[in-house]
Amino acid sequence: MIKSMTGYGRAAQTIAGMAITVEIKSVNHRYFEFSSRTPRAYGFLDEKFKSFIQSGVSRGKIDCYVQIEALEEADVQVRLNVSLAQGYLRAFEELSTRFGIDNDVRASTLSRFGDIFTIHKTEADEEKVWEAVRTVAEDALGRFIAMRVREGERLRADVLSRADAILENVAYIESRSPQTVREYNEKLRARMQTVLDSTQVDEQRILLEAAIYADKVAVAEETVRLRSHIDQLRVFFESEEAVGRKLDFLVQEINREANTIGSKAQDVEIARRVIDIKAEVEKIREQIQNIE
Repeated sequence: MIKSMTGYGRAAQTIAGMAITVEIKSVNHRYFEFSSRTPRAYGFLDEKFKSFIQSGVSRGKIDCYVQIEALEEADVQVRLNVSLAQGYLRAFEELSTRFGIDNDVRASTLSRFGDIFTIHKTEADEEKVWEAVRTVAEDALGRFIAMRVREGERLRADVLSRADAILENVAYIESRSPQTVREYNEKLRARMQTVLDSTQVDEQRILLEAAIYADKVAVAEETVRLRSHIDQLRVFFESEEAVGRKLDFLVQEINREANTIGSKAQDVEIARRVIDIKAEVEKIREQIQNIE
């Protein structure tokens, strides 16, 4: 199953007293690269998320966004730092005595000094939080992968249509190549006849020259390999594994065969078909850059 490296998935649920939202998106990347944004209090989720996403994605630049809102009141205790509060009171008393002013300190006055209070909150149960978040993440990942599959099918259809176009040009080259040898043979005979001015033409010399030319422009090996590469391309597209890198290598091989045919071509029509093949190869190369 071919998958695109571009995808997006979002899911939101309320579980265990938490409103949880998970977003996953990705773009092209040569390897697997992961980054996540989670609330500071839930930083322990980052590594768990990475392992979870990597179980379903092998390549691409992945960004995850997690929002968690606690809907239930947390067990919070506010404690007074008695010694520090006493220190503030003594300082106010000294201020009143030294400068002869009223000491009108009240509880509300001391409350402005936040450092006399310490807040103790029951820490979240990491496994409980992760189980809740993972439930939402599975939904988001399913939507994310489904989008990558849909995009992958579109890429697959486009690449295979271009592969068919390449094979049409290969078929023309295979049919045209022997004809170029016959045409060369006829032109060679005509030139020799003109030069020799009706003198008997050396048939053996013509056959030898034609054989040398035929060997020089022969592209049968290249077209056979090119067809084999296209067959392998189709096999890769039926694979359940990530084949993006393999496809990239295979397209390089297809392009190499096309270049070799082009370098051997002594015929304008074949040269034009080679240009058409290379144009399709380049479009295929662009498309597979987005395949996982």
